[in-house]
Amino acid sequence: MSVEGANNTPTACTATDLSSVRYLTRGSLLARNTVWNLLGQTIPMGVGLIAIPRLIHSIGTDRFGVLTIAWMVVGYFSFFDLGLGRAMTNLVAQKLATGNDEELPQIIWTANLLMVIFGILGGLLLIGLSPLIVTGVLRTPLALIDETRKSLVLLGFSLPFVISTAGFRGVLEARQRFDLINVVRLPMGTATFAAPLLVLPWSHQLPAVVGILVFARIVFWAVYAFLALKGMSLLPRRRDIDRRLLPMLFSFGAWMTVSNIISPLMAYLDRFLVAALLSLTAVAYYATPFEAVTKLLILPTAMVGVLFPAFSSALVADPQRAGKLFDRAVKIVVLTLLPLTLIVIIFAQDGLNIWLGRAFAIHSSRVLQWLAIGVLANGLATLPFAFVQGAGRADITGKLHLIELPFYLVAVLLLTKYFGIEGTAIAWTLRVIVDCALLFGAVERLLHRLPAVKAVSICIGTAGVSFAVSMINMTLPLKLAVIVAELSFTIMLARYLLFPDSTGDFESAT
Repeated sequence: MSVEGANNTPTACTATDLSSVRYLTRGSLLARNTVWNLLGQTIPMGVGLIAIPRLIHSIGTDRFGVLTIAWMVVGYFSFFDLGLGRAMTNLVAQKLATGNDEELPQIIWTANLLMVIFGILGGLLLIGLSPLIVTGVLRTPLALIDETRKSLVLLGFSLPFVISTAGFRGVLEARQRFDLINVVRLPMGTATFAAPLLVLPWSHQLPAVVGILVFARIVFWAVYAFLALKGMSLLPRRRDIDRRLLPMLFSFGAWMTVSNIISPLMAYLDRFLVAALLSLTAVAYYATPFEAVTKLLILPTAMVGVLFPAFSSALVADPQRAGKLFDRAVKIVVLTLLPLTLIVIIFAQDGLNIWLGRAFAIHSSRVLQWLAIGVLANGLATLPFAFVQGAGRADITGKLHLIELPFYLVAVLLLTKYFGIEGTAIAWTLRVIVDCALLFGAVERLLHRLPAVKAVSICIGTAGVSFAVSMINMTLPLKLAVIVAELSFTIMLARYLLFPDSTGDFESAT
């Protein structure tokens, strides 16, 4: 088994290298780190559910709207790292796997210096565009123009720290120190929602609310930097910059940037087109089930964060192990995501009726069912996405996104025009299924075998059958019987048909 394009130069693997790879990719470590990532994502979400209503009540709807845009701006402007954080994580993981510790200071400091420079440029751009954003893009109420402009200036100053944070966090990711990452991520995510509450007794002004968020970001940047430097003794002593690394970093990072720009565009394009072609009411009927069902992606997302550096380490020294990790990760996603998808499909109308009322159940149940199939495919696709990028082939994912964008645009336009929001959901689902198939094809090319494709085909096919069955007018007992039958089939599928020779969990990858 071989991997094409994983490295520019072949690496001879020693017993020490294999031991290092097995340590960094051992099953108990990957499983524990996935749990850490789940906690790091879900606990701040819970804090947000409590804090957001109080924030809205205290600062008002308009100010809260600006605050949510501030959160979004920081997230989207973080693409100014040009994918260098991911590129650095990939390189550091490879060097740790092959024992080339002496090269780490050059990689880490070169990448971090570039990220700081790009962060400064991005911050200056945000500050310069703030008057246009405030009056031309956001249509800010007159009373809030000055507050909003000052808030965007503060966000501009924070951007170098936000982007540099990804660099130091990447060092910890490459070392599989997700325990440390989430010890920081938990309070950082919590502070995103809770910190603004601390200033409310003194001020309801946006600069004060955003200012404490900026201060918190700088503090957490310093903590990440301290943890990264403390764990690698060479870094504080050697602050080397190596210009020879620039082509490698920019090659990987540029394609990462393509994906980072196009992916959010395709993720949010549909609702803008629904608003333009149909109505704002139709957006609500489409976006609400979309936001709800995509929460099922929490587990695959948590796994991928752990698996990307694991794939990067294994592919450079032990590709066969990387293939086994990949297969077992697919099995875990099948066993967790497929049952949840089947439940959503069968009980879509009942669930929406209880949660949001009869009108949403009538207009959104079919939308929810289509989107559930798409989320299943999207969750499975995250694994080959991480594998391909772990092999150093960010160009493959970037090219696929460039190819998919125009076809998706045409599909969502036509299907929305003729079939309404159900057509929008069909277009999105078809796009992610095609994306999933292409990414698994890319893994096949890298590994020279067909990994887990049977799992994906049967998995999506099972969801499709469930969708067809749901069109039958069933009573609640019959629905429960169908779910029991489908879940039993899922367990049998995973245990006996997909990977009969593996135990199907990370623990077996030792």
